[in-house]
Amino acid sequence: MTDAFACGVPSNTVAVLDDDADLGATVARLLGRNGIAARAFTAPGEVLAALGTEHFACVVSDIQMGEMDGFAFADALRAKDPATALVFMTAWPITAHAVDAVRRHGGLDYLEKPIDEARLIAAVSEGLAWSVRERRVAALAALLTRREREVLGLMVRGYTNKEMAPELGISERTVEDHRASIIAKTRTNGMAQLIALSRGEEI
Repeated sequence: MTDAFACGVPSNTVAVLDDDADLGATVARLLGRNGIAARAFTAPGEVLAALGTEHFACVVSDIQMGEMDGFAFADALRAKDPATALVFMTAWPITAHAVDAVRRHGGLDYLEKPIDEARLIAAVSEGLAWSVRERRVAALAALLTRREREVLGLMVRGYTNKEMAPELGISERTVEDHRASIIAKTRTNGMAQLIALSRGEEI
């Protein structure tokens, strides 16, 4: 089942972005000491360019940078790879920025410098798990047609074929055909596995 739902090139690599090369390298080493592969970058453009040939499961990004601030970088990153987790860090914590980081730009955490190692590892570990789930969901979506995704959405919400037909404006027989196609494509056995897949969980 894992191969069927691989999305792009699987990666557990973390990109550390900070225009202070020494600090970025230090954070990358902290991650490495904890068994997490990491590469340090000093410019947002370098990370975005690297996405042309590789995936990062998580990016730990500074907010205040000369070329592009961390929030603008987050938007550009999401446009290229929405399944990459984001953790922000800054030496100038501002409450409004923290809210923006988490709510508007999808950051999983907001770390203040100097970085607390335990919190960094916890945030990145959460990011790695989140990225895996998001890639599985994206792979599932790519596998199904638009109508099959609609049927699956109603299936996991507990709709019967009879209830789905008028909701989607199709016949019960067509609903049955879509259900059969979903089961065949996902190679699942029962609703429990389908629900798990729709949540990005491994089955």
